[in-house]
Amino acid sequence: MHQEHILILDFGGQYSQLIARRVREAKVFSTILPYTSSVDEIKKMAPSGIIFSGGPRSVTVENAPRLDAEIFKLEIPILGICYGMQLMATILAGGIVEKAEYGEYGKARLNILDNEGIFSSIDNSQVWMSHGDHVKHVPEGFSISARTEITPVAAMSNHYKGLYGVQFHPEVVHTIQGNNIIRNFLFKVCGVKGNWNMADYINDEMVEIKEKAGTGKVISGLSGGVDSAVASTLVHRAIGNQLHCIFVDHGLLRKGEAEEVRRTFAEEFNIPLVYVDARKRFLTKLEGVSEPEEKRKIIGKEFIRVFEEEAARLGDVQYLVQGTLYSDVIESGNDSAATVKSHHNVGGLPEEMDLQLIEPLRDLFKDEVRKIGEVLGLPDDMVWRQPFPGPGLAIRVIGEVDEEKMGILRKADSIILEEIKEAGLYKKIWQSFAVLPDLRTVGVMGDERTYGYPIIFRAVISDDAMTADWARLPYEILERIANRIVNEVASVNRVVYDITSKPPATIEWE
Repeated sequence: MHQEHILILDFGGQYSQLIARRVREAKVFSTILPYTSSVDEIKKMAPSGIIFSGGPRSVTVENAPRLDAEIFKLEIPILGICYGMQLMATILAGGIVEKAEYGEYGKARLNILDNEGIFSSIDNSQVWMSHGDHVKHVPEGFSISARTEITPVAAMSNHYKGLYGVQFHPEVVHTIQGNNIIRNFLFKVCGVKGNWNMADYINDEMVEIKEKAGTGKVISGLSGGVDSAVASTLVHRAIGNQLHCIFVDHGLLRKGEAEEVRRTFAEEFNIPLVYVDARKRFLTKLEGVSEPEEKRKIIGKEFIRVFEEEAARLGDVQYLVQGTLYSDVIESGNDSAATVKSHHNVGGLPEEMDLQLIEPLRDLFKDEVRKIGEVLGLPDDMVWRQPFPGPGLAIRVIGEVDEEKMGILRKADSIILEEIKEAGLYKKIWQSFAVLPDLRTVGVMGDERTYGYPIIFRAVISDDAMTADWARLPYEILERIANRIVNEVASVNRVVYDITSKPPATIEWE
């Protein structure tokens, strides 16, 4: 574990991942664990500080998420946010939490009463509230350090023990000085230095990879995307030709993708690459399947089976490298957070596997992976390639997948990417792609009635895929894309643009 480390205990809050992001932005390493983690497990990790996240439950109800009170005896600084503060007040002697007469949601004006600790050099300003309960009495040894017009205990402090609670959410942008409050907890309360950087992370991971792999062979599931490319390159730097990259063409790739991957890694990077043509195999497994989670799990399982077969051919292979990211882990669910979707490389993995995993990027967000790619010297086109889901176009075809639909979607998707690149917007947009829904619409082409597919065009702006906003593209670009698709792609007579943010939607449709 990194010397400076902040642990976030997740109580199911919608902003838990944002807390981790804010900490890392301050150059301090952070990880998220479910609130059910034992005190012994937390003690072994030796974090510099602990943050309790918010959560959707009320601490006053039966079976509300709790934790062992022994955590407060570890003498580690703790910051409780929203539910986290209320839980702190409930567990510690003298604290009382009850349902508030008036809930407080949205923007509020914070009045600071104590400018020490987390509020050092912080002025009264706007914060973001979302609570129906409130702390009626603070625990013994605590003082009220901030209030709002509605909430008398908007923050509480025990400077002597390094325990702090805030009823608002400092991790969201609507809390004007939220970043400074979090930084005060990190640097003034926890005493960290903020010296985490990508070079150190690479060195630490290389040592760990060498120790884990030993002298045996390792295979890597290479897709050509930035995640698997960075993971494979990092492992190759650590163990050299012990690594064998395997590229599985599952027939669900974008136009020209298989050829590009083979050329880039075999010729430019000089990394051993095994090409497996499994197009018929995957499409056969997906016949008649329309439910998105089932599609993901079928694809995830089949990937593993292909890797196991290739490992058997190579001999003496125990480990499989995957480009799993922290956002994949979070969205695939844990003990305290709901499953948004099962990523093929996390929730989609089969229960029984012959191979053990090496996931050097599992603790990182996408933008951090790009930084590692730059440090490793990967080509700019590879580092800044827009994310592409492991299950491929199968989850962009709504409903059953077949060759006809794949052909339609590939052509439409390639037009979108061509136009986005031509407009100089490729790096500015997180993802831009086409979706083929399971329906047809009436149209008129050449004075004749048509009954064809619509194409859904999706383009979003994001930093880490945990939240995203739809891209405000110029009308002329939208028009050009729509015109090209209906003119160049057979069986398509309509193009629509998705203007929904995440949340409430996800980036992908399935």
